[in-house]
Amino acid sequence: MNYYNDIKNELINNEVYKRVKDYSKNRSDLKTYYNVGKLLSEAGKHYGDGIIKNYSLKLIVDVEKKYNERILRKMRQFYNLMLNQKWSPLVTKLSWSHYCELLPLNDINKITYYINISQEQNLSKRELRKKIKNKEYEKLPEETKDKLINDKDGSKIQDFIKNPILIKNTYNNNNISERMLKQLILEDLPNFLKELGNGFCFIDYEYPIKLGDRYNYIDMHLYNII
Repeated sequence: MNYYNDIKNELINNEVYKRVKDYSKNRSDLKTYYNVGKLLSEAGKHYGDGIIKNYSLKLIVDVEKKYNERILRKMRQFYNLMLNQKWSPLVTKLSWSHYCELLPLNDINKITYYINISQEQNLSKRELRKKIKNKEYEKLPEETKDKLINDKDGSKIQDFIKNPILIKNTYNNNNISERMLKQLILEDLPNFLKELGNGFCFIDYEYPIKLGDRYNYIDMHLYNII
C-alpha cells in the first residue's frame, strides 16, 4: 500500500472541494484530517515514527507549505482521539481550529468538557482559547468534575461557578476593601459574569429587598437565564 500517495490525494481533494463547496468545508476538513491521521498511524506501524517527517517534506512540495510535520502529527493525534473515544469527527459542530486548541490538553475529561461548552455556547476559537488559558476546567469544584466524568444527572448552575473567581485588580495595593472589590467588579462587569459561568445577567447593585417594615440591600443582584 502506498500510504504517501493516499495521504497526498486526500489533502489535494480536500483543497479542491473547499474551493468548490465552501459551505461545507469544515466537514470536509475534519473528514480529510481524520482519514490522513488514520493513514499516518498505519504507516507509522510499518515504517516507524520518522515517516511523518519524511511525508511532510514531500507534501510541502507536492501540495502546500502548511502540511508540515507539526500539522501531520496533529492529524494523527486527532484520529487517535476520535478512535479511542469512539467519536465521529463529523458529530460535533467544532472546526479543525477548535481541535488544534484542544489536542495539547492530553486529558480526555478536560477535552470533553471544552468540546461540550464550545458547542453549547457556540464559542469561537479565540473564546475557547481564553477559557483554556484561564483554566476554567481546573477551577470547577471536584464534585462537579465527578458529575461530568461519570455522566451523573442533577448538575445545577451553582455547580459550574468557578473557584477561584478571578477579578483584575487595578488598584496599587493588595489590601482590597469590600467597597473597592465591588467597584472593580462593576468596572469590568462582562468579564466578571463570564468568570461566574454561563448565562449570568446583572440586574442591579445594592438592590432593595423589603423584609417586614425594613429594607435590606443585596450587594449585587444577578439572574441566570438558564
